[in-house]
Order: sequence, then structure tokens, then C-alpha cells
Amino acid sequence: MARRSVLFSPGDQPELMRKAPESGADVVVFDLEDGVAPGAKAEAREAISEVLTDPGFDPSCEICVRVNPPAADRDVTAADLKAVLRGEPRLDAVMLPKAERAEDIRVLDDLLATRRAERPIIALCESAAGILHAEAIAATEPVEAVAFGAEDLSADIGASRTREGTEVLHARQQVVLAAAATGVDALDTVFTDIGESAALAEETAFALGLGFDGKMCIHPAQVPVVNDAFTPDEERIEWAHRVLGAAAEAEADGVGVFRVDDEMIDAPLVARAEQVRDRAEAAGVWPDDPA
Repeated sequence: MARRSVLFSPGDQPELMRKAPESGADVVVFDLEDGVAPGAKAEAREAISEVLTDPGFDPSCEICVRVNPPAADRDVTAADLKAVLRGEPRLDAVMLPKAERAEDIRVLDDLLATRRAERPIIALCESAAGILHAEAIAATEPVEAVAFGAEDLSADIGASRTREGTEVLHARQQVVLAAAATGVDALDTVFTDIGESAALAEETAFALGLGFDGKMCIHPAQVPVVNDAFTPDEERIEWAHRVLGAAAEAEADGVGVFRVDDEMIDAPLVARAEQVRDRAEAAGVWPDDPA
């Protein structure tokens, strides 16, 4: 499953939640945390529950809910889950903000288990503790992705945010390393200047170069820009198609290293070709004929 673009939609605005999947995002996150004022939490829970249980709500993207972190108030998290898991919700995953240690994941997983509603977890690392423990967080079941939150991290450590992002670069790379070491997705931080599409494209390309699998978005207009950045170009797709075709033949012949276009191909390059294929399939541009 590709997670190129992860779009947040405030949980107290049901019309926006229903429209969010139309943005083309791979993942839509209905937000119960920072995107909702403290006094509107109960209203947001009911709104999310209504959307998730509506038989007419059947999007093709992954649907996630960002709950309030149990480390802050376990009862609030339990209330979030009680509401959004009511009935038979169309809910694929749960996002845990302010994840700071593996125990935070286990607490949320236990709360889900008490309702027999286990779901994959996307862990949002956005504090000094979260970054330092990112690998342990990423390695904890049932985490499928770790996300980096630059804005909260900057506030936590007292850093001044810059367009270049040098103040959070080490932490950004730490999340990528944690994800790669544990085999889960790495999701890059949001870009807050909604109208700056060119700058967003540049930053997303940089995130791709760092090794991120996707990027979080705060507005539907950002989704196509992010998707385009994470969609391989035609030349890259053709390369991956040839590599995977040759890999299948090599495996049948019991060969570990083989040659494609004067390039020696081994397991790491096959894995890279598979990643290209997955992103191309998410964008609907992978060739239909088998490699």
C-alpha cells in the first residue's frame, strides 16, 4: 500500500471529511487532536462516527483517525475510540500523535484490543523524546508507518523554523532511518505555506531524496503536488519494469546477480525497482503487462 500523500481533515467539519477522499490522497486522516478545538471534541467524535458508518461513504483511499494521545489523558483517548469505533466504521488505521516511546503504542493498541478493533497504527514522532525513541516506536506492533512532525518538534526544543529546515534535518533523517531499519513507511512533515506550490514541490522532492515514502498535507490543493513528486517518471518506470522482469528470470535460473542495460543488479536494486513499481501502481501508471 502506497502512502504518498496523507491529508488531514478536521473532525468537526463533516462536509470536508466527506470531500477529502476526492482530493486523490492515498490516506485521509480525520483529526480529533490539534485540528479540533478542546470544546469541540465531543461534536467531532460524533461527526466522524457518522461519516465512518454511513453506507454511502466508501472511498478508495486509506481512512485513518488521529486520536488524542493517551499519555496526555487516557480517558480522552478512550472516548475518542468509543465514538469512532461504534457500529461498523469504514476505518483502516489509527494515528497516534505525540508518540514518545514504545509504551505509548502499546497503550493505544491495548485500548483498541479491549474493543476488539485492532488496527494498524501510524505513529507521529514530533518531540525530542519521540525522535530519540523513533526506532523503538517503529519496531512496535502494530506500527506500519512513522511520521515526522517538524512544527511540534521545533516548539519542543526551542528551535526557530526556517524555510531551509536545517534546524530539524537531523531529526528528519532519524525518522527515515528508524523506518528503514524496521521496515515501515516514513512520512514527512507538513508544509504550512498552502499557496506556495513550487516550494512544496521542491521540499517534497527533497523529502523523497532523503528516503521518505510520503508526505503529510494540510490542504487538498497540496495533494496533487505531493503525489506528482512521489510518482516516478516514465524513464524510471521503464527501468524498474526491465529490472523486475529480469529479476523474475534470474530467480527462476537461481541467479543472484544479473545485468540490465549494462548495470549490475543485486537485491538492493531489485528492492528499489519494487518501490518504483509500488509508487507507479498507486498513481495508476505502471504497465499492465507483467514484467
